[in-house]
Amino acid sequence: MKRVVFKIVIALLGAAGLFYIGDYAVLRYRIVRNRAPYSSVTVDVYYAVPQKNGRIEYDFQSSRAEVCVNSVFPHASYAPCWYLRRHSDQQIHL
Repeated sequence: MKRVVFKIVIALLGAAGLFYIGDYAVLRYRIVRNRAPYSSVTVDVYYAVPQKNGRIEYDFQSSRAEVCVNSVFPHASYAPCWYLRRHSDQQIHL
C-alpha cells in the first residue's frame, strides 16, 4: 500500500513540475516573440499601524500600477496577473 501511495505522490510531483516548466516555456516564448508577456494592474496600498491602545490605524496611500506576468505561476520575481487582479488591496503591517 505504501508503495502505491509513494508512486502516486511521485507522479503528482512530476506532473506539477512539468506544468511549471511548460508555463515557463510559454512565458519565454511570449518574451521572445513580444506577445504581451507582462501587464500591469492597479494596486491600492495601505499601511496597518498598531497603536499603543491596541487598535490599528490604517494609512491609505495612492494607487500604483504594479507589473505582473501573464502566466499561471510567478516568474522573474513578478506575481501572476490573475492573482493581482483578485488581490488588488495590499495591506502592509508595520
